[in-house]
Amino acid sequence: MPKKGRKIFKERREHVRLPTLHAILEQVELAFYDKGTDGVASPQPAVLVDLSAGGMRLITFLELPQTKELNMVLKLAGGKEMQITGRIAWVKKKGGVFVSGIAFSEISHDDEKRITEMAGDYAACDARIALKLPEVCVESCRARGLCNRPQKETDSQLPFFVV
Repeated sequence: MPKKGRKIFKERREHVRLPTLHAILEQVELAFYDKGTDGVASPQPAVLVDLSAGGMRLITFLELPQTKELNMVLKLAGGKEMQITGRIAWVKKKGGVFVSGIAFSEISHDDEKRITEMAGDYAACDARIALKLPEVCVESCRARGLCNRPQKETDSQLPFFVV
C-alpha cells in the first residue's frame, strides 16, 4: 500500500525504452528526406538520448524540419539503416541545442523487433547490475554495439562461457 500522499506511477509507454544517455551516448546518422522527391536525403548530426520501437529522443544542433511528417533514415552503430516515418511530438530548446521527441508512425516490423530486443537486452543488463552478478555483459546482447558501460570493458576481458 502506498504511503499517504504518494501517487502510484503508471507507465504510459507502450514500448520498452533503450535509455541511451546514461550508459550509451550515440551519435547517429540521421537524414531527412521528402517522399515526393528522388529520395535525396539531407543529413543532420544528432545525438540519440533514448530509443524505443515507438519513438526516440534526440539532441540536435539545428532545429528539425518544420513539417507534419518526418521521413528519416536512422543508422545505429553496427546496424543497418532503418527507414522510419514519424512526427515531432515535442521540442525543447536548451542553450544552443534542441531536444526533440519523435513519435514513430511507420517503422518496419523487423526494425521494431530489433529495437525492442535491444531495449530488452539492455534492461536485462540493468537487472544483472542490480543483482551484482559477476558477469554483466553477455555475448548475445543485441545492445552491445551501442553500450559504453564500464562493466562492458571489464567483462570483455573475460572469456564468455556457453552453456
